[in-house]
Amino acid sequence: MNGAVLAQEMTTVGAGEGAVSIVAWPGYIERGDSDKGYDWVTGFEKDTGCMVSVKTAATSDEMVTLMNGGGFDLVTASGDASLRLIAGKKVVPVNTDLIPSFKTVDERLQGGVWFTQDGKHYGVPYQWGPNVLMYNTDTFKEAPTSWNVVFEKMDLPDGKSNEGRVQAYDGPIYIADAANYLMAHKPELGIKDPYELNETQYAAVLELLKGQRALVSRYWHDAAVQVDDFKTEGMVASGSWPYQVNALQLEKAPIASTIPSEGATGWADTTMLAANAAHPNCAYMWMEHSLSPKVQGDVAAWFGSVPVVPAACKGNELLTDTGCATNGFDNFDKIKFWKTPIGKCETQAECVPYSRWVSDYIGVLGGN
Repeated sequence: MNGAVLAQEMTTVGAGEGAVSIVAWPGYIERGDSDKGYDWVTGFEKDTGCMVSVKTAATSDEMVTLMNGGGFDLVTASGDASLRLIAGKKVVPVNTDLIPSFKTVDERLQGGVWFTQDGKHYGVPYQWGPNVLMYNTDTFKEAPTSWNVVFEKMDLPDGKSNEGRVQAYDGPIYIADAANYLMAHKPELGIKDPYELNETQYAAVLELLKGQRALVSRYWHDAAVQVDDFKTEGMVASGSWPYQVNALQLEKAPIASTIPSEGATGWADTTMLAANAAHPNCAYMWMEHSLSPKVQGDVAAWFGSVPVVPAACKGNELLTDTGCATNGFDNFDKIKFWKTPIGKCETQAECVPYSRWVSDYIGVLGGN
């Protein structure tokens, strides 16, 4: 069987092809190079003979570009990339009967709209988590209760302005964070879903983001750069991932995180199979491996995410039995998961497509 055979045609997993190539977020696929305690690759290679190569991507847009270029078997895509990859026919449905552990996936995720189309699963869930509000505990003695600290000009609890001391995410999907904020603070706009905005709602969201531009010191997309900014550049608040929070706390930085009263956007990442995967058997083996409770718990401990397999929440030495709660397992209902706005709305008659989000957010970043 070669890469030209589509996933939905696979009825058995055959012998491995000796390799599997994965596009992944930083920190998602570790082989012990960063810390010997975190390695879910070496054992897989030994057991299957499938040698794992990883290309890290800092943004969803970068993942889409890499997958469009071809040459990869799998990608750990977030919801703001997965629907684009499905629409572009860059990924194909998987046969979940060939992935026995799929049935152990959290029922809240098994039919996620970000990777399920027409009843077909375009991959298997990998990890999920919220986009948290990361803050400096020297500046905020108590956790901020609202996202207003990054959206509205104000003096922070230390008496200094937030201007030049906050960050925002460098990606068009961040428009949803602003929409989520306005859902709570301008109910008259009638926003029901931050990914489904009509022209009036969209204009109000862009206005908020243009005002935020004067406050933001840097629009971040590289997790390591954001970590450095909070250590050395005087940053005190930003939307972030638990990964950066964990990294800074490991270095004993005065950092904590919270999900404010408005709730948060978040990501549910899916390991998706490339349409032209050269190593489909090894790819299926990896998808099954990725759902083992041990791998799920180890990844969650390293990244600060939540396992998609609830069994991983107990008995994992690295994650510990409190790790799932710490990383947000019980916040599922507060999170509005990333999904690509595709111009078709469930909540209203019309909504602005993602192509506009892309061009208009570039304008916001450029100060237009």
